[in-house]
Amino acid sequence: MTPITSTADLADFCARLEGQAFVAVDTEFMRETTYWPRLCLIQAAGADGAQAAIDPLAESLDLTPFLNLLRNERVLKVFHAARQDVEIFNNLGAMPMPLFDTQIAGMAAGFGEQIAYDALVRKLLKVEIDKSHRFTDWARRPLTDAQLSYALADVVYLAQLYPLLRAQLERTGRLSWVTEEMAAICDPALYDVDPENAWRRLRPRRHTAKYLAVFRAAAAWRERTAQQRDQPRGRILKDEAIDELAAQAPAEAEDLNRLRSVPKGFGGSKFGPELLAAIRAALKDPEAYAPQIERERAPASPAAGAVVELLKVLLKARSEEAGVASKLIATVSDLEKIANDDHADAPALHGWRREAFGEDALKLKRGELALVLDGTRVRVVPVRRAAKAPA
Repeated sequence: MTPITSTADLADFCARLEGQAFVAVDTEFMRETTYWPRLCLIQAAGADGAQAAIDPLAESLDLTPFLNLLRNERVLKVFHAARQDVEIFNNLGAMPMPLFDTQIAGMAAGFGEQIAYDALVRKLLKVEIDKSHRFTDWARRPLTDAQLSYALADVVYLAQLYPLLRAQLERTGRLSWVTEEMAAICDPALYDVDPENAWRRLRPRRHTAKYLAVFRAAAAWRERTAQQRDQPRGRILKDEAIDELAAQAPAEAEDLNRLRSVPKGFGGSKFGPELLAAIRAALKDPEAYAPQIERERAPASPAAGAVVELLKVLLKARSEEAGVASKLIATVSDLEKIANDDHADAPALHGWRREAFGEDALKLKRGELALVLDGTRVRVVPVRRAAKAPA
């Protein structure tokens, strides 16, 4: 078994796939010691059974034909748990659109939350996947036939899963439910690596201009440094260090060395002066540099916490009735927003989610629905209000 290592062979393979309705795609990559994921292998399989492993590490290979295929909006790209694969291809300038994620589809089809690929294959195809090569060093060459067979199995079965999942979603009227989720995966903002926006991945604990300015500056410096050195951001500074830096706003190397979350001797390293310079620059005009963020709304009443707990029970009941993973319908953040505000801008109050859960959540808050324990099962029942006596 030989992977594709020449541009001519890749172009021929992609030309065959371009005329098909969909192509199943998977990747093998490594990023444990780097900031940028190192793409080591691409696997692809078409609707007609065409399949190949593509070696992006081959010196004579130009990936342009495959990247063009990913950009081709006439061909659906099928992934499982697509986000990391999409991040890699987006970094290469080829956002895979349109896209179908079998993990999200599995959640809508009732196979549980974040179902693993091998579990989905087992349930739908009755096949047990060999996972003995899961921890292979995919950067090492040459790859063995066993490694290539293992890698290709992922897309071979993925191409078989897609029609089954799509048909099931169409029968139950839920294909449109996952469309929004698929589009969200392809949102370039999700993969933004601009250092100035790195603070968005973290949770600021304060809202003063000085704190937020340093918070943003420290996060941006760490992201920029990690990119330049191609190292994981956590190896430069841990997340908790960003908050401590913002709270303390160190001005000198000695101040840095006194921080608990900063590595010992950091102030005297080559990183220390760079970080301090970034902090000083941010504090020249903290009001202008600090990001504008919306404060989390405080609970509207002492009962808000209890309402959230009731909504969790309602969500579980409705998701079980529908055979849909509850995480796909609403998050804890959604429930907290709904508990505080009937008109909250929460996904669970829009579109199909409102129909499946959001409207009932509001009825529960108004006392129009009740949760009743029927043996070991929670039932949702309407509340009949007694008619008022005539005056």
